[in-house]
Amino acid sequence: MGSLGNILCAVILIVLSFCYVDVARGQTTDPNEVNALKAIKGSLVDPMNNLKNWGSGDPCTSRWTGIFCDKIPSDPYLHVTEIQLFKTNLSGTLAPEVGLLSQLKTLDFMWNNLTGNIPKEVGNITTLKLITLNGNQLSGSLPDEIGYLVNLNRLQIDQNNISGPIPKSFANLTSIRHLHMNNNSLSGQIPSELSRLPALFHLLVDNNNLSGPLPPKLAETPSLKILQADNNNFSGSSIPAEYSNIPTLLKLSLRNCSLQGAVPDLSGIPEFGYLDLSWNQLKGSIPTNRLASNITTIDLSHNFLNGTIPSNFSGLPSLQFLSVQGNLLNGAVPPTIWSNITFTGNRTLVLDFQNNTLDTIPAAFEPPEAVTVLLYGNPVCTTSNASRAANLCQPTPLNEAPSGRGPQLSIICAPCPTDGNYEYNPSSPLPCLCAVPLGVGFRLKSPGISEFRPYKEAFEINLAHLLDLLVYQLYIERYIWEAGPRLNIHLKLFPSNTSLFNVSEVVQLRELLAGWQITLADVFGPYELLNFTLGYYADEFPTVVSTGLKKSALAGILAGTIVAAIAVSVVSTIFIMRKHTNRRTVSRRSLLSRFSVKVDGVKCFTFDEMAAATSDFNISAQVGQGGYGKVYKGNLADGTAVAIKRAHESSLQGSKEFCTEIELLSRLHHRNLVSLVGYCDEEDEQMLVYEFMPNGTLRDHLSAKTERPLSFGRRLHIALGAAKGILYLHTEADPPIFHRDVKASNILLDSKFVAKVADFGLSRLAPVPDVEGTLPAHISTVVKGTPGYLDPEYFLTHKLTERSDVYSLGVVFLELLTGMKPIQHGKNIVREVNIAYQSGDISGIIDSRMSPNPPECAMRFLSLAMKCCRDETDDRPYMADIVRELETIRSMLPEGEDLVSETTGTGSGALTKSMSTTSTTTGVLFVSSHTSGTGQANSGIPSGTVVPR
Repeated sequence: MGSLGNILCAVILIVLSFCYVDVARGQTTDPNEVNALKAIKGSLVDPMNNLKNWGSGDPCTSRWTGIFCDKIPSDPYLHVTEIQLFKTNLSGTLAPEVGLLSQLKTLDFMWNNLTGNIPKEVGNITTLKLITLNGNQLSGSLPDEIGYLVNLNRLQIDQNNISGPIPKSFANLTSIRHLHMNNNSLSGQIPSELSRLPALFHLLVDNNNLSGPLPPKLAETPSLKILQADNNNFSGSSIPAEYSNIPTLLKLSLRNCSLQGAVPDLSGIPEFGYLDLSWNQLKGSIPTNRLASNITTIDLSHNFLNGTIPSNFSGLPSLQFLSVQGNLLNGAVPPTIWSNITFTGNRTLVLDFQNNTLDTIPAAFEPPEAVTVLLYGNPVCTTSNASRAANLCQPTPLNEAPSGRGPQLSIICAPCPTDGNYEYNPSSPLPCLCAVPLGVGFRLKSPGISEFRPYKEAFEINLAHLLDLLVYQLYIERYIWEAGPRLNIHLKLFPSNTSLFNVSEVVQLRELLAGWQITLADVFGPYELLNFTLGYYADEFPTVVSTGLKKSALAGILAGTIVAAIAVSVVSTIFIMRKHTNRRTVSRRSLLSRFSVKVDGVKCFTFDEMAAATSDFNISAQVGQGGYGKVYKGNLADGTAVAIKRAHESSLQGSKEFCTEIELLSRLHHRNLVSLVGYCDEEDEQMLVYEFMPNGTLRDHLSAKTERPLSFGRRLHIALGAAKGILYLHTEADPPIFHRDVKASNILLDSKFVAKVADFGLSRLAPVPDVEGTLPAHISTVVKGTPGYLDPEYFLTHKLTERSDVYSLGVVFLELLTGMKPIQHGKNIVREVNIAYQSGDISGIIDSRMSPNPPECAMRFLSLAMKCCRDETDDRPYMADIVRELETIRSMLPEGEDLVSETTGTGSGALTKSMSTTSTTTGVLFVSSHTSGTGQANSGIPSGTVVPR
């Protein structure tokens, strides 16, 4: 046997020698591009050795992993046309030498851990059609040079930490269809120049720090289908009336953008299907003209809209979700919205009218079983109609659209082989045929629907057709709605009535999905590929995960493949070198590795960079100190001002908080959360690098020593900002997060006194649904936090809930109103305020340095704070209720008083005197949680709260 083996080895060596000579005489890759690929590899960290064959032989003919090549006419060399390194666990940076790949069409590094900037040299590659860098940790600004890429079809840089403005040069991207820049830290205005883009379909810029007015000229974009800009800050801006004239628009989503003005009349847009303007400050009535018949979603909740609910919402056959919750709408509950909808299969309709001033329910009000009507918080629930509306008036929180699974096998079959990942396809006409599927993670990034079940069959038919599969070959294993809202779908692709796909089928399916060679129906919006799991096929067909020459350059591919085998002779050397490199990496990042931290969108700094930024940690750079360590102001090499939190030695050991804060903040992007710029985890040093907040902590400005006390308007503004930041953690973060250490010293203030929540070292991920879809109500955990802010029920039961943060924020509200510390001289702020409140004399506890403001605003703010600080968890409001109530209070301020201008703090005698006078009148009034004394919605004041008459 050994002799036979030696003979075989000799034969193989001879064949390899001849093949090598043959290839050497043929075409090879352009030497400049070979050097560029080597430089790219040199700047990457490859812990899984996915690029182990880079450097062995010729990139094109030796089939380097992730490299596709093609032949250019009249050119002696082969050229790299695609780099596809999707989800290969790479980190490091993208080398500027990528700009030397002059014929590159696809640059794909999705879902890796790349850091650093996007090199401006990318703009040299005029052949580029696809740039997909989403799901990394890239930072810095967008290069203007990308605007040179006139052939670019798709730019996906979402889910990074890219900052700075959107370059105006992007107006030159005349071939661009997809601009996906969401979930970054982009700032400035949306350039009106983007209206010149003739082919732009999807503009996704949600979850950034964009500001300024929305550009009216965007309405001139000839092909725009989706404009999604949720969770930005277009404060003071209205929705341009011109947007009513975008003829191609399918979806407009501007949730939580601080927009003012009126709701635009979108009835003239023929195919319009999805509108979300919730959590803004829109006023006036709802337009009465009929919307497009295929609209599925209308969300106008949490604004200041008045008038009645118009009849144009009736007769919309595709409507799935209508919410006008938390407005000032009055009149009758509309009885016919469902009149033109056919409820078959899983078809449902949700009508959310909660927390308005609707006072009448029609005599003939009989919604079908598939229709959910929510009326809680309206006068109709407390009047003579209440008995008829009782089942509609329950305070039931509206859950997200349901998740689901595909059909299960309905007959009994013999077990499949345990090796090779064989399983049954429940959708197959041969249900007991064991087959090996491909796993595909697939996400709809901006769907035009609110409920998937009625569209599930249409989606299966649509995608199967695009992938050239029969419908039964595509099996939806499960789907779940995520923050955004986005729809995560886990698919399995089965071979057609056989056990296995062949190699060409696997390659074709991967190219169709990873290369965006398919376009879903408009109602499903753009998609993204999360994973393409080869499983069994990765072992049986290693060529599936390799690449090489395109079909137009197949000559020599076999020889190139054989030549690649020569690399075996140097594997040992490469392994030793990599092992040595990895050992250095582990040493430098030992703590992060120990806790298996996934870091997104932040930079890893060296100790030398931190020392240079702080003049070697000079005492003059120190701006604060806490239990964790010292905080320094620093200036990075590019001039960026940062705050550097450096742990002292006693904090280093077992510092899970350090890792937690990096892991959480690296993927959180909201204007009311402090941004994490980077970290240093080098040997015995642990440092966190944040954006610099020049106005320090809220606690600093409430101190008796401050020379410029905050006005009431500014305090209210700070409270609202902090509440919005925590609301984002509870509802928009993916997955949601409980902060667990909300306090005044963890609320920082930028140059404009915008509040930003900081310090996530104690934070915990919120519970997720179990396999049955049940959502646990709490997390059981060791009690941590700051005395004075701790939720008493959490302290006693160790059960952490989102309303534990509510309690802590309520204490902060009391600090804002009183200037007191949570615990001072043995006195607890919650107890002291309650005693004063119950005695009817609160003048002695209100901070006398606040400027005068309407007493009803301060009283309502105080009532909200006290409700947040109730002992029983269930008696406290949710963060959404708190944000809504604060916005209502802000709207009650006299014109100009809601501005956040500073005051000299010359006392608030008028304020305290007015409140004192009000509170000492005889008698008290118990206010319902549904209506205030004026009959308007008052969701922020709890039922049974004692309010001075």
